[in-house]
Amino acid sequence: MLDKHDIAKRIAKEVKDGYYVNLGIGIPTLVANYVREDISVEFQSENGVLGMGPFPFEGEEDPDLINAGKQTITTLPGASFFDSSLSFAMIRGKHVDLTILGAMEVAENGDIANWKIPGKMVKGMGGAMDLVASAENIIVAMMHTNKAGESKLLKRCTLPLTGMGCVKKIVTELAVLEITPDGFKLLERAPGVSVETIQKATEGKLIVEGEVPEMQL
Repeated sequence: MLDKHDIAKRIAKEVKDGYYVNLGIGIPTLVANYVREDISVEFQSENGVLGMGPFPFEGEEDPDLINAGKQTITTLPGASFFDSSLSFAMIRGKHVDLTILGAMEVAENGDIANWKIPGKMVKGMGGAMDLVASAENIIVAMMHTNKAGESKLLKRCTLPLTGMGCVKKIVTELAVLEITPDGFKLLERAPGVSVETIQKATEGKLIVEGEVPEMQL
């Protein structure tokens, strides 16, 4: 099975030259570390940064440079800073090509729940609802199961929804899956992981067509 850095490496392969990309909190923030050096990509953070770079090395952190998750970041030459109204104008105006988010649950129809567990204290949904409502391409980075071993890829989400029918692709420690009208389509397996293992870990409908290749990181 993969770790969170491997998931980020695989998602980084989805980032294309010229893309404007928003990275959500958690695993998605790692994607900036693994994008190919021969392409030009602009990473946007809804707290008002365009042109984020990789995480800083220890001892080189600037406490005034943070992402939406309050992690210290670096910026690339030409980076810009702006207020929330302009940041969300970029998002709502569909100027972001790819949004990469974490999730607590994803349903087989592309619904996503990633902001609230009833009964637990939360700070709010942040920019997630704007991002899922506005983005044309949403990839979810998540673990396939929770700590109890229960599937997080479901027939229907049980937690309050962030967005409906919006997720396009999911990358977990076990697999790469695409949302289709018929359910989760298995595109790739993590190295050494069998289709049967993925099937057991997926509550929603899993579509398997032919030989499923292993992920290339």
